[in-house]
Amino acid sequence: MANFELAYQYVMRQQGMYQNFFEKGDVSGDQILCSLCFNDEGLRLDSTTIGIDNTSKCINCGKSDGKKLTRPLVRHLCYRFFVRGTIERFEFGGFPLIQMNELRFNDSNIHVSPWLEQDVKLIEQAGEIGLFYYGPRLWMLGEIEPLKSLQKEEEIDSIIERILQIYPVHLLNENHPFYRIRLNPDIPHDSAQYDSPPQGYGGNNRFDDNGEAGLYASPDLELCIHECRATVEDDMFVAKLVPKAELKMINLSAVVREEGVTEFTSLDLAIHFLFLAGKHSYPICSRIAKRIREEGFDGIIYPSYFSYARTGAIPFDTIQGMSIRLLEPLQDFAQAQSVPNIFLFGRPIEDKKVLVYSINKVIINSIKYETSFGPAYHENMINKKNTAEIVANRRKELEDKVLKSFNLPTDDK
Repeated sequence: MANFELAYQYVMRQQGMYQNFFEKGDVSGDQILCSLCFNDEGLRLDSTTIGIDNTSKCINCGKSDGKKLTRPLVRHLCYRFFVRGTIERFEFGGFPLIQMNELRFNDSNIHVSPWLEQDVKLIEQAGEIGLFYYGPRLWMLGEIEPLKSLQKEEEIDSIIERILQIYPVHLLNENHPFYRIRLNPDIPHDSAQYDSPPQGYGGNNRFDDNGEAGLYASPDLELCIHECRATVEDDMFVAKLVPKAELKMINLSAVVREEGVTEFTSLDLAIHFLFLAGKHSYPICSRIAKRIREEGFDGIIYPSYFSYARTGAIPFDTIQGMSIRLLEPLQDFAQAQSVPNIFLFGRPIEDKKVLVYSINKVIINSIKYETSFGPAYHENMINKKNTAEIVANRRKELEDKVLKSFNLPTDDK
């Protein structure tokens, strides 16, 4: 039992606190710091965003015009700046370079730029937490068996068949309108302008990399505008589209409940990572789309690449290294982080499957970004080319130490 407890404590020291340890609106406790206590401008701005309006003097710096922070707010600030602020994306997946927890209090091991050194000490003492470099589980870097199979010609078809079996069918009807944006159209009021591009003009997108005609749209107008990369110089028009009959869709934005899987074997997680990936994933997505069309579907509901930017959620969210997508009590929460988009096969307006209900010009009146900050990386904290090797070495070191705690032989004995 003692050996198990020792091993358990060691493993827990390597994992971060779950971001929802901070309950929204929880400002309980004494006000122990303020936004003016920090040297780093990003920390000052972040703490100004989340801090409490109070004109009393700060017990740390003595200034009265800073936003005040309690211990829960200090921890929230630390997570926001050092954990979320160091998330790195890779070809598939990603993870934060820095993590935090209570078990590492007074045992931090990170190196930061000179102007951050005192700020780190201040946060750690006020929050009673420690910061450390995170050694992620390898699934966070795309080591997921179904995802790896999707990248192999001899295995991709079997995974696509599983997709067809476990992802839900959704019927779009007149109660589910959506939007399509056109930039600088030749004839803005012409309904045909909002159909799929003519042969030879489309392609090189997520589902039509193979040249198949298809229409991209979204029920979220603001997201639709962002995905079109519109600028104030563009003449932008939006069509409201309404299905004229039921459209049979497969819903790849759903969080699928699977039995007996881990992060390393989850098809749900593999598809989730696929849609968070960039252009290198397009041939795989197009291959999936082609098979879905052969099965008689009218189109695909899929998660937007910009879902996290739209919802403000944390990418690759985990608890103790476990994906929240696999934890049943949190699956509805995970689902809410995904913003669905629509892809329809062929030319649905020309084929009279979809009606152009109305067309309007869109004017961008103002632009506003909601931001947070993170540290500037110190001394090449990360090199994406050798990250897998670094992580593998960290995991080997961790496994050896755990085995030794049980008095079991390691590989090097």
